[in-house]
Amino acid sequence: MAERFRVSVIGGSGYAGGELVRLLLDHPGAELVQVTSERNAGKFVRLLHPNLRKRTDLKFTASADLEPVDVLFSALPHGVSMGKMTELRRIAPIIIDLSSDFRLSNPADYPRWYQHEHELPELLGQFVYGIPELHREEMKTANLIASAGCMATTTILGLWPLYKAGVADLSKPIVSEAKTGSSGSGGSPGLASHHPERAAVMRSFKPTGHRHTGEIIQELTFDGQAPEVAFSATSYDAVRGILATSHVYLKEPLADKDLWKIYRGAYGNEPFVRIVKEAAGIHRYPEPKILSGSNYCDVGWERDEHSNRIVVMAALDNLMKGASGQAVQAFNIRMGFDETLGLGFAGLHPI
Repeated sequence: MAERFRVSVIGGSGYAGGELVRLLLDHPGAELVQVTSERNAGKFVRLLHPNLRKRTDLKFTASADLEPVDVLFSALPHGVSMGKMTELRRIAPIIIDLSSDFRLSNPADYPRWYQHEHELPELLGQFVYGIPELHREEMKTANLIASAGCMATTTILGLWPLYKAGVADLSKPIVSEAKTGSSGSGGSPGLASHHPERAAVMRSFKPTGHRHTGEIIQELTFDGQAPEVAFSATSYDAVRGILATSHVYLKEPLADKDLWKIYRGAYGNEPFVRIVKEAAGIHRYPEPKILSGSNYCDVGWERDEHSNRIVVMAALDNLMKGASGQAVQAFNIRMGFDETLGLGFAGLHPI
């Protein structure tokens, strides 16, 4: 029996918060104590997250009523977490923050990508960026973890082995597009998420300047050499899922066996990254649909026979490996559990 730690979720009314609650309720190492929502305080959690009927009788509480716990998961909206972080650190010694507020380590990056100064720049160096495959060792002793953005996670996991191996041509930009489902926009309704406007759509909503670009640049920088990143984001007709397609030029031509060696070297022992590159069939490359509800990121590639270009494809569930599943994976690492604890769901097929 795993040791159990008292945990709470602040900002539990949204989609990521709901996923956190679902995962933590079934986690043998977690005792879920409280879930907050200012607007829904006093209401049953299952009213907003109906999949949790008969799974919990917890009610939402106001954040002012939070009790001390061992670990606090913060699923507050972007821009809110930094203003509350000093207060949150009095509630729990370990905080896993799902917002964008502490992902970038350089304070100068916030005006560029978020159009505002950071309120607590002195804390940025204390947060560990939350992709376990890149920062596992730091997470083992970290008290502050900033979960990565969903599109950033997808893109980075696809490209990281090439940049870590030093085979990418830094004189040419990465050109990447991420297609994302509607749940990535959160639970607050708006015109863009209104069904007549959202259904059957393939809409480019951020062709340049997406804030996740800053994370991609940060994590693919090695030896002080930052890549140029041309990143675009597109909405597509799905609730969950991201497919990131990236075009990278190599310094020198590499055979498929060389690329296999690079990717196997990076991910061969990773529990939640799968190399998907089949010779035949309809599932030859990563496909977000079959990853719904799972914590896997599938990564594949195709060599361009006519140039030095590699097309890298990566897919995941934005609410799981792109948010709450990744946060629970970080929790497992930090608390000394098996990394896969509570995250074993394989997804569904067909769905």
